[in-house]
Amino acid sequence: MRYPLATIFKIEHMTNFWKQSGIPHKGWILIDVIDVREDEQSEDETEYESCMMCGNERIRYVHIVEHREINEEFRVGCVCAEKMTNDYLNPGRRESELRNRANRRKNWKKKTWKLSSKLNWYIKVEDHIIVIFKDKFTSKYKVMIDKTIGNKFFKDLEDAKMAAFNGIEYFKENKEW
Repeated sequence: MRYPLATIFKIEHMTNFWKQSGIPHKGWILIDVIDVREDEQSEDETEYESCMMCGNERIRYVHIVEHREINEEFRVGCVCAEKMTNDYLNPGRRESELRNRANRRKNWKKKTWKLSSKLNWYIKVEDHIIVIFKDKFTSKYKVMIDKTIGNKFFKDLEDAKMAAFNGIEYFKENKEW
């Protein structure tokens, strides 16, 4: 049976569930890992989270875990996620993937694009051509990766460049790159 934490403890007064009986320490399942820092957000602007298990503050990469006996997800740091899931590989690997993606995104913004004779912006990445062009009907930007044209419109060039980055990431995740 799953119990909501509010029926077990007064959560607002708890800072370390490792020391509390009634909260399972093992048998948790890793659901997801998220980066709480948004694009273009500085370190000072980021609203970091605190680990719900140990109370550690300023967690950027939040591991979401669940347990069959607890009716709520826990949002924890990597070390607690490893201990709770008894998996000392995947939480760190998933966090590392997010860190690497954040670094790729940061480096992507520094890339130099060229202007074609047709006044389209383009860049070559790993033998793939990415083109950003203005739609002649809407005057908004569209993205083309190789021969695939995205179906979204973007109000400015920077948004289109970030969409190109996300498209490349999508193709890589789906082994289409």
